[in-house]
Amino acid sequence: MVLAVDIGNTNIVCGILKDDEIISTFRLTTENSMTSDEYGVMICNIIERRGVALTDIQAVIVASVVPQIMYSFSNAIVKYFNITPMVVGPGIKTGIRLANENPKEMGADRIADAVAAYQLYGGPVIVVDYGTATTYDVILADGTFSVGVTAPGIISSAKTLWQNTAKLPEIEIKKPETILAKNTIESMQAGLVYGQIGQTEYIIKTIKSELGINDIKVVATGGLGKLISESTDVIDAYDAYLTLKGLNIIYKKNVK
Repeated sequence: MVLAVDIGNTNIVCGILKDDEIISTFRLTTENSMTSDEYGVMICNIIERRGVALTDIQAVIVASVVPQIMYSFSNAIVKYFNITPMVVGPGIKTGIRLANENPKEMGADRIADAVAAYQLYGGPVIVVDYGTATTYDVILADGTFSVGVTAPGIISSAKTLWQNTAKLPEIEIKKPETILAKNTIESMQAGLVYGQIGQTEYIIKTIKSELGINDIKVVATGGLGKLISESTDVIDAYDAYLTLKGLNIIYKKNVK
């Protein structure tokens, strides 16, 4: 079995894969102050509670956009699994070509998303990942990672509202029945969700226009991707575990 780990700014998403099938997933809060023992014990406990023996984990692959925790996290994998994790970064085989000016700046999660989208859905394809930031990435028909757009994520925008505005409360992120809000909470929900829908539709429309390609698939992923994908017809598919699938594909490309 392969343990695929996507370390994001807010959450660490882990997936256990057996024969390319995700059999279990779990999330941890990203904490810069945790030790290798804390990470190790937590991960081991969750895996065993899911009915998987620790000895069944034969490989670990990690994509991280949080370098501050990589020393502790990597040590946890070595100490508790006796495995040196494969880390997505420069020099690793992916099957796609990065065309941006500085490939080292590209987030490992975006690379994993691109790999999975291209292999599973074909190219050209636009991947929209609704995480701490909302990212829009284009992979062309020949497998070239061509364009990347980064915008504020829904939760980041929401936190800005309730942390920097004294009278606006912390709210649940959901789509209200109507954009014509009648109270403060619904007005915030309407602005956040409908605003993200509008952003999605405009950015995708503009990408297609400037590329001169109309026949291009759009695949969404990320925690709030399902909410947005159900509310617009510019998204063709929602894949909750696109990043984990991409990590598994990258792992296989590097062990052959």
